[in-house]
Amino acid sequence: MRIVTFAERDTPAALRRQALALQEEAWPSDEVARHESDGHERDGHESDGHGEDDDAGQWHDPALAPIAMLLVDDKGTVVASLDILTKEITHARQRFQARGLSRVVTASRLRGRGHGRHLVAAAREAIERSGADLGIFTCDSGLRTFYESAGWRHLPGTVLVGGTPEDPFPSDRFDKVTVAAFFTATARAHAHTFPSTRVALYPGVIDRLW
Repeated sequence: MRIVTFAERDTPAALRRQALALQEEAWPSDEVARHESDGHERDGHESDGHGEDDDAGQWHDPALAPIAMLLVDDKGTVVASLDILTKEITHARQRFQARGLSRVVTASRLRGRGHGRHLVAAAREAIERSGADLGIFTCDSGLRTFYESAGWRHLPGTVLVGGTPEDPFPSDRFDKVTVAAFFTATARAHAHTFPSTRVALYPGVIDRLW
């Protein structure tokens, strides 16, 4: 197994097709269409579980500098994938460079073997190496222990507010919890300001929440 990383638009077509297939397996398009979006069906979390238009509408907002991380086996098969998004946020009068995980998924036939956990832990390390102040994102409440086992810290009572200031999309509309990791000295010094509060993420209208 090896982990490969690309700027989203530079992902080799064969690997991207496989990653999109895993997402479709986890979050079928017809099922998603029948429910109100919570910002996560294709922007969300562990299911552990370039044609010009073949994936139209499935690209992240380029303003969020999306990065694709893929766990690939020796035959070139994508076993698990996730994306990393980036945005500057302001919280408690302090600016932070924040990164978060999106579209975390493992092939259903290979779940329960630690592949997703391995990739999520590697993403945490990659975010730390990138120089970002912190990593922060939401996940389904039932996946809290999964992310904690990969090195992420639960922030009790924390709500991420997605969308835009004019059209906010808060995570407490859904059964979500927030997890984070604080990397820089500035982030660690202000980590106490994050639990039990609302964090203005505001990633926009394409990736409404992560």
